[in-house]
Amino acid sequence: MKIFVAWDDLEQIDLMSLYLSNEENELFTTTDAEEGFAAFSGTAGWEVAVLSVRLPDIENGYSLFKRIRALRPEVPVICGCNSEDIYRLARFMVGGMKSYILRDKNGDFLFLLSAMLESVVEWVRAEREQAIAGKLREEVESVRKIQETIIPKDVVPPKGYRVVACYEPSQVRVIGGQPVTMAGGDYYDLFSLAKDRFVVLVGDASGHGMKACMSVITMHTLVRMLRDDSHMNPADFVATVNRNLCSQTVVNSDGGFITLAYGILISETNEFYWCSAGHPPPILQSLDTGEAVAVADDDIGGVPLGIDETAEYTEHRFKIPPRYRLLLYTDGLIEAFPESGGKHVEFGVKGVADCMKRNLDKPIEQALRALFDDSNAFTKGSGRHDDTSAILIERYE
Repeated sequence: MKIFVAWDDLEQIDLMSLYLSNEENELFTTTDAEEGFAAFSGTAGWEVAVLSVRLPDIENGYSLFKRIRALRPEVPVICGCNSEDIYRLARFMVGGMKSYILRDKNGDFLFLLSAMLESVVEWVRAEREQAIAGKLREEVESVRKIQETIIPKDVVPPKGYRVVACYEPSQVRVIGGQPVTMAGGDYYDLFSLAKDRFVVLVGDASGHGMKACMSVITMHTLVRMLRDDSHMNPADFVATVNRNLCSQTVVNSDGGFITLAYGILISETNEFYWCSAGHPPPILQSLDTGEAVAVADDDIGGVPLGIDETAEYTEHRFKIPPRYRLLLYTDGLIEAFPESGGKHVEFGVKGVADCMKRNLDKPIEQALRALFDDSNAFTKGSGRHDDTSAILIERYE
């Protein structure tokens, strides 16, 4: 510790130097208030200050205390006083004194001085950590709220369709003794592009936390800027988004990228045009047979966004028959697994398909909720390790 001592008893200062001087401490002592203040103000890094309330008298001692507090309020101050002066400590307490030492005639208080200083310094460090944790909680919460604002609400589905969507973050951390839901890197959007065209997209930024969240916010802003009829072709649209994201360091720094599934539902013909940038393909389910299968192989997707500005993408299409459901999701859903030892087994596409089959007679909202609940239950209490988003579309006529 770097310790500043301004004291009124030279003999006690010598004893303080004896008790406090070691390899871990750097000690400055003085019996002169002005000399002390000059040394205190001219040197940085003080961790604690020890002041006598009588240097050389109460008024001058309090004056030194106030000047030190005004100059470096972050440095904790411990005051020493005789028993007859203890009532005078009230204004020192109001002024920010952290603790005090009650002096005795034999000087026995000096044996406790080292422990007192260590205790106060640790106390102040804990207070600072709590303050920093509080600010971090506020920053995380503000970013998370920004993320919430980009999640669409009150979506109006095309005629003959029902649509539900859900996002769940994976990370809940304890910051400053309190649980905090961290911002995540998943993203979905739903909006009408024209009278009979309905856009569906699901994205997943690599990593976790604020960087991943800012990446998807950047993509969301870009998608909304480009939202017009000139981007009706999913492959062209995804290529345009990719070229723009490749110039965004918030996305591709440290090898970052975003996977994306982008589709357009044409309600007039019930055709679904879609394109993948390294994202899992959608799953199509018949409500009559319960069969649920991916509409394409996993390797059908192109390069994730933000890696190669020259990347090209391929459009795929299929029709959504009556009484079918279409699921778009991020890999947090299928990659859920228990942390127990042994073989690594994931919930997988099979787990998704089985759950969809078990819930095919349930309303679409309950069917989607079941997917999240079942994948989480599959982890046997350890919880999903990645953010999870999903969109479920049902053609009911």
